[in-house]
Formats: sequence, C-alpha cells, structure tokens
Amino acid sequence: MRERIRDKERLIHILTAIDNLQDGSKRYTIEQAEKDTIIFFGFIKQLEIIGEATYKLTNEFREEHPETPWNKMEGMRHVLVHGYYMISPTKVWNVIHNDLPALRPQIERYIQEESTE
Repeated sequence: MRERIRDKERLIHILTAIDNLQDGSKRYTIEQAEKDTIIFFGFIKQLEIIGEATYKLTNEFREEHPETPWNKMEGMRHVLVHGYYMISPTKVWNVIHNDLPALRPQIERYIQEESTE
C-alpha cells in the first residue's frame, strides 16, 4: 500500500528531475545529446524518475489533483523503460521544453500544500 506520508517526498523527486532536465537542456542541444548516448540517456533517466515517482504517489493524492496528467506521466515512464529502442529525441526535447515548464509550478504548489498539512 502506498503511504500518504511519502507523497511529498515523491513530489520533491519529480521537482528535482524537472530541474535537472531543464538545466541539462540549457547546457546541451538536442544534437549534442543525440551524439552522446550517455548524455541522452541521462535525460531519459530523469524522465523515468518523474514517471516512477508519479506511480508511487497515492491514488488519493492523484485523485485530489486531476488537473495534472498523472497517467500520461506514468505512461511515458513505461514507454521509456520498455520501449527504449523507440525513443524519439525530438519527443523527449518537446516534453522538456513544452510540458515541464507548465508542470513545474503545479508540483511546487503541491509540495507547499503537503508542507502545510
């Protein structure tokens, strides 16, 4: 059974991974990452962490915050882990640059809410 007390920790893991991805995407271009598989799979690992931490959130927490695409976040993790041979660098970059900037303030707000409970 998932523990409610751990939701805040999982949210912090998500926020840290978002920050790592955004920082990394400022240091590397998509072309540089594609040429260096170690760098590229570092980006993938951070996305996997977001998905895994999402999976570990309690169902109660996820249901309380339906505005966040939890199922998509978790689903992306499954694709990255099990469909690793089909990963599109362009799609990864799009997630980092288009989806994560909107997700970050939500996660920050949830962490703040969990801190006041």
